[in-house]
Amino acid sequence: MTARAITALALYVVWFALAFGLATLRQYRRTGDTGLRIGPRFAAGWQRAATLLMAAALLTGLAAPVASLLGMPTIPPLDGTAAAAVGIALMVTGIAATVLAQTSMGTSWRIGVDPGESPPLVTGGAFRVARNPIFTAMMVTAAGIALTVPNAIAVGGLIAAIIAIELQVRLVEEPYLRRQHGQAYAAYEQRVGRFLPGIGRRTA
Repeated sequence: MTARAITALALYVVWFALAFGLATLRQYRRTGDTGLRIGPRFAAGWQRAATLLMAAALLTGLAAPVASLLGMPTIPPLDGTAAAAVGIALMVTGIAATVLAQTSMGTSWRIGVDPGESPPLVTGGAFRVARNPIFTAMMVTAAGIALTVPNAIAVGGLIAAIIAIELQVRLVEEPYLRRQHGQAYAAYEQRVGRFLPGIGRRTA
């Protein structure tokens, strides 16, 4: 379990550094703006709830492997060599998918929503496959942690991440994009699934 916990911790640090550190730096170099829309100015309503819940979920990505190293017991049905191998594979996939999806966004990349902005609608690259590929990658990464170090913290983090993402997407981002892009986004919703290909398409 020690080797699994160290592997999970290392992969999570890599994912976090790429998903937040590198993406923010790249956005700033391109545009002079970090792309972060998560401060007090933007923390209102459902976005505040989703942000706080997501922050808690992100902390579990570090806490779960550390707790495992300190001897926290695992959840037996999720424990095992095969499950851990799948978990590590999911984490690696989540890292690669995150980088690909963020690259597909170009200068439209943001964390959070500013209702006063109207960046171009991105439908190419990874966004041809799903409308929210970055969030898909985040859930895949969280699932990978829960299988690699299957303790209560990791499972709780996965649940928190899913709830936070559902709140952010359904109650914040989708209504915002419908307002900003009108028929173009409506057509995109009908054509492309929410998180996975073909699943969660909006009916006409």
